[in-house]
Amino acid sequence: MNGKKKDRRSYLKYAAFVMALTLFVSTALLLLNLWEKRQGIFPIQEVDGSLRETVELDGKSYVLNGDIETLLVMGLDKFEGETDDASYTNNQQADFLMLFVFDNKRAECTAVQINRDTMTGINILGVAGQKINTATRQIALAHTYGNGRQVSCRNTADAVSGLLYGVKIDNYLSVTMDAVPVFNDLVSGVTLEVLDDFTGIDDTLVKGETVTLMGVQALRYVRSRYGMEDSTNEHRMKRQQQYIRALYEKTKETAEQDEGFIAETSLKLSDYTVSNCTVNQLENVFKKISSYKFNGIKNIEGKSQKGEEFIEFYPDEASLKSMVVELFYKPEN
Repeated sequence: MNGKKKDRRSYLKYAAFVMALTLFVSTALLLLNLWEKRQGIFPIQEVDGSLRETVELDGKSYVLNGDIETLLVMGLDKFEGETDDASYTNNQQADFLMLFVFDNKRAECTAVQINRDTMTGINILGVAGQKINTATRQIALAHTYGNGRQVSCRNTADAVSGLLYGVKIDNYLSVTMDAVPVFNDLVSGVTLEVLDDFTGIDDTLVKGETVTLMGVQALRYVRSRYGMEDSTNEHRMKRQQQYIRALYEKTKETAEQDEGFIAETSLKLSDYTVSNCTVNQLENVFKKISSYKFNGIKNIEGKSQKGEEFIEFYPDEASLKSMVVELFYKPEN
């Protein structure tokens, strides 16, 4: 009799253990599922402060221009490195950053290329996607905090906004670098003069020769840095700007000849991109890029120096402030 009671107690303990284990696993799976579903909908991290309504520069007064709209384009590449265990991270850094500034009243567009090595304040995100700290690091690393999609893009947009004294980033578009050959070939290649010696990297790219870049050749041209005679990011930025100017003209020409080009391009690049815009909004932005007067690409002046581990770029504050006033303000009447 006692043996049966003992067996029954052992069975109940075992059953209780199994139920507890099942409940624990089910709860863990449920929480994991909820966490995964929330990856793209964490609250937007707000930037401290915003542009002042009026500013003074060189004895003149300027007011904020309400006709300005912005689009931040990020070119993402893989980053292999150590991260903070308490942070919410991924391995994609924003290797290429360009802010398109549209003046909708004047129908003009100006692009600002931001050096990926620029040292500025970036938000460090916790495991739930919330801001837990701010650190001065290369701006390219802002994207490595977050889910690698919307949260990371917004974190990068916030870093760019902070760098530019609170400029509002209306829209963003991230593109993985492996999309370059796809887009390049959609416009039937990009023709330019090779600026650097690519010996050992791509022997088809001979310095001084004019070539039509196709496929992965285009990616090597805009991406290569290490192994080059001049491996600084500033030098690579010159090639990127040259390529973008040529790509801009070729895209504009293709879009004028083919009414369905923008829609087709959006569809073919959808797997490579993340944006806070709808397809219609992106089409509208691309139409502005192709139809507005393009004022060229501006660089932020400053100095590069070797840090403890990496190259660090420090903007010239006076030049930066002058650029922000030029692009986002207008003379006060």
